[in-house]
Amino acid sequence: MTTSPPINYETSPAQYRHWTLSCEGPIATLTMNVDEDGGLKEGYKLKLNSYDLGVDIELNDAVQRIRFEHPEVRTVVITSSRDRIFCSGANIFMLGKSTHSWKVNFCKFTNETRNGLEDSSRHSGLKFIAAVNGACAGGGYELAAACDEIILVDDRSSSVSLPEVPLLGVLPGTGGLTRLTDKRKVRHDHADIFCTTSEGVRGQRAKDWRLVDQIAKPAQFQQAVRDRALTLAAQSDRPADGKGVRLTPLKRKQTESTIDYEFVSIAIDRAARNAILTVKAPSASQPTDIAGIEAAGVNWWPLQMARELDDAILHMRTNELDIGTWLLKTKGNPQAVLDADATLLANQSHWLVRETIGLMRRTFARIDVSSRSLFALIDEGSCFAGSLLEIALAADRSYMLALPDAPEQAPRIAVSEMNFGVLPMVTGESRIGRRFYHDEAEMAAVRGTIGKALDAGQAFALGMVTAAPDDLDWADETRMAIEERASMSPDALTGMEANLRFNGKETMETRIFGRLTAWQNWIFIRPNAVGELGALKVYGSGNKAQFDMNRV
Repeated sequence: MTTSPPINYETSPAQYRHWTLSCEGPIATLTMNVDEDGGLKEGYKLKLNSYDLGVDIELNDAVQRIRFEHPEVRTVVITSSRDRIFCSGANIFMLGKSTHSWKVNFCKFTNETRNGLEDSSRHSGLKFIAAVNGACAGGGYELAAACDEIILVDDRSSSVSLPEVPLLGVLPGTGGLTRLTDKRKVRHDHADIFCTTSEGVRGQRAKDWRLVDQIAKPAQFQQAVRDRALTLAAQSDRPADGKGVRLTPLKRKQTESTIDYEFVSIAIDRAARNAILTVKAPSASQPTDIAGIEAAGVNWWPLQMARELDDAILHMRTNELDIGTWLLKTKGNPQAVLDADATLLANQSHWLVRETIGLMRRTFARIDVSSRSLFALIDEGSCFAGSLLEIALAADRSYMLALPDAPEQAPRIAVSEMNFGVLPMVTGESRIGRRFYHDEAEMAAVRGTIGKALDAGQAFALGMVTAAPDDLDWADETRMAIEERASMSPDALTGMEANLRFNGKETMETRIFGRLTAWQNWIFIRPNAVGELGALKVYGSGNKAQFDMNRV
């Protein structure tokens, strides 16, 4: 399976083939009814409400629309319209036919989508209930586990299961094992049985083992779901009378080697295997109060910029596998970014501002977990200030141009309160905190520069950039660093970068991504899973998988 033609992550409810979104007061219902013939690629059918990347692209879009277009919604119910089937998980035939890189990128995106449900629950007052009205297996249970609560119909047949180990020779790749222990606190011996029993667990035992939160007989199931949805909704502060913002299609122009939005652009150098990703500051004046923000709507710079950057990151990760180094740049007036930050901070209790900050937070977190080398180039015309400074702080290295003979033209960086925890990594810590291991003196020194524009020498002395070459050395030093990076093993770099970027405390999210990298990159290439007689290859053929029984 290849990624050509390019995968497009933009969609809308009018284009959905697999989900229906309906809203009634404070409750939104996302109903799964997967079109068997609607696979993103050829060669498999999406039977039994199984999913591929296309199904999850729609889910991601639907949740984003609930966040922004339906502020009155406080609880989202995820369910199925299929009789006795909630979701059978990732489509096995799709996985069996996929390249290794496709499988890993698919798992990463589905992880981010599920993590996004939990992010909205923590920060936005948006709660999620999985109304499991039929068989719920593998990735279907992983989707349910990402919700705040799981309600299972107690009809003597519906069950929850994680059958990947016994049936497929792989592991629950979208956080299944981690959420069992870290989130649901399932006892480890019960979890061991659950993960090695293909038929799953039903009814009262599922509740007793904490695999679900509530069970209900078929006659009471719908009412139980609604009652609980209303109870959770009553705890939220999302506005019943808020005016939603319609997420109109992005304006994107694309050629063989460029992608251009209004505030984001990409220029690809295929021979050098790198791409320059530039984020631009607003050029027009921006609103400073809620009325102005609501009037600007989808065209408000922080919201539009974050949507464009999110789309660009996903495009590059999925469609440009050979582009191993992203050169991160910014362009524009740093003060315009700081002014936008001030508006975000002053109005962050408003639902729309809060959701915009949430989108920025999740988008920047996509940068952190992208398996690409990230170099920030802070040169003339840059605006790495405040929220956009997060892009440089996410980089593996940052190079800042010094202009000793023309200091008035030299680039500056600037910190704002946005850099101290408003846009955290998935570890829950700020990137500045991660950078300095939360050393109080170093953090205080950086915080003391709020309101100041720092040149290369000052930024380097504070430890905020990796190197500060002058204009005589800039071209050679950056060129050699970029060329050296391109000569190294991508596999080794992916492992090294992931280890170094997440150097602090662990969270459920970092364990999910870390285990995804370690487990899936290994297990997905082992013959027991993908060999000619591996479990993924022979699944559904009537043949029995043959395992190499050596423990490695």
